[in-house]
Amino acid sequence: MTHALPLPGAVRSLSPVLPVVAVTALLALPVAPGGEGGAGPADAVSALVVLFCAVRLLRQRRRPLSRRAAVVLGLPVAGLALAATGAPSPGEGLAGLGRYLQVFVLVPAAVLLLVRDRRDLRVLAWSFVALAGWQGAVGVHQFVTGTGASYQGETIRAVGTFGPQDVMGMATVVSFGLVCAVGLALGRAPVRQRTVSALAALALTVPLTLSFSRGAWIATAVTCSAQLVLAGARRALKVGAVGVAAGVVLVGGFGVGSAMLQERVGSITRVTDAPDQSVTDRYTMWAAAVGMWREHPLTGVGLKGFPEHRDAYASLALSSGSDTDGAGSGFVRQPLLSPHNMYLLVLGEQGLIGLLALAGSWLALLVCALRGLFRARRRGPGPDCALIACGLLVWQLTDFVYADIGGPSTVLTAVALGLVAWWALVGGETGSDRDTEPPARTPEAGEARA
Repeated sequence: MTHALPLPGAVRSLSPVLPVVAVTALLALPVAPGGEGGAGPADAVSALVVLFCAVRLLRQRRRPLSRRAAVVLGLPVAGLALAATGAPSPGEGLAGLGRYLQVFVLVPAAVLLLVRDRRDLRVLAWSFVALAGWQGAVGVHQFVTGTGASYQGETIRAVGTFGPQDVMGMATVVSFGLVCAVGLALGRAPVRQRTVSALAALALTVPLTLSFSRGAWIATAVTCSAQLVLAGARRALKVGAVGVAAGVVLVGGFGVGSAMLQERVGSITRVTDAPDQSVTDRYTMWAAAVGMWREHPLTGVGLKGFPEHRDAYASLALSSGSDTDGAGSGFVRQPLLSPHNMYLLVLGEQGLIGLLALAGSWLALLVCALRGLFRARRRGPGPDCALIACGLLVWQLTDFVYADIGGPSTVLTAVALGLVAWWALVGGETGSDRDTEPPARTPEAGEARA
């Protein structure tokens, strides 16, 4: 039996999460104008990350996942496989199955296995903040120069490099970065690092505001409030006061609160009294997804089945599509192919079995992450990691009420879920910042050697 040559010390010291950071970095690249929002370079590299993780496990002869991690992350597989058999065509079933496995199973599992300790988690968190800073800077420039996506007849909507076909892309990236920055600022790092994190969080509120994304606003407000409460009542009051003061400065001093922005904020409270066409379309598609579930309660209409069955269940209030323009792309009429609610999309396409499997996995992650947070607050390091992980999961679960997966930014959701999974299933169970990675298998006494 031969043994692999030992790697140089400098190579061994490199963090295995660097390929994951590369996935994040690739999301800074501009999306081709007029693209359909399918798989991009970051998705391709995420597949290589999964392969890299598998090779690394074989080389180190490590057990892939603990029994609990395998159950929690593997829970959605049964529902997905069942729903794939009911897809409109075998090709669409395989495509949908691959996408769901990528986002909710394979990439999160790879990230969990590649993160060694809390330091690696912080590296990923800072990569989220850096990506959010870049995309946010591009978005602010689009708003100031009038080169963004079209919004109410003006090309001012901040969409970053994702283009008008993925108007939620920049909002998602900036929200993730803001949540990570808030978690880092509320930790026990040196004052300089916490100050930089707090300033980054305040700066990211500007491009998030200019994204005009109501769902991202609501999810971020809910998440940051939860992070402050979980960090402690006294700190929550102090940071809340700073946030209110910053809001007054932004809205009053710099004129961020334009008439369009005020109208957009006000529309949040008018979604039932006087909804605009986008809200009407959303309600109509929600009703269509519920109708699909009522006729196929256990297994749904199959993966990728919502577009095919939409017109049979939607009312006449549904428009033919949404208009996109600006940000380097021409006018495009985009069809409405999803209900923009992840829970209803899963319920309609995968039925009650699929929803219980996916939501059960997310709920288990949330419970384990919160348990690790309370443990870290009482007697251990890593409250910043706990707040980051819990914050990312709370944001995603809240945003799923207004959005679903799709577009180039979806791969960042997979990375975020992997970060959450590491804290919930590994990091929250340990009491120090030392390496938590299981040791490589060593030959037992009596084994043959080459």
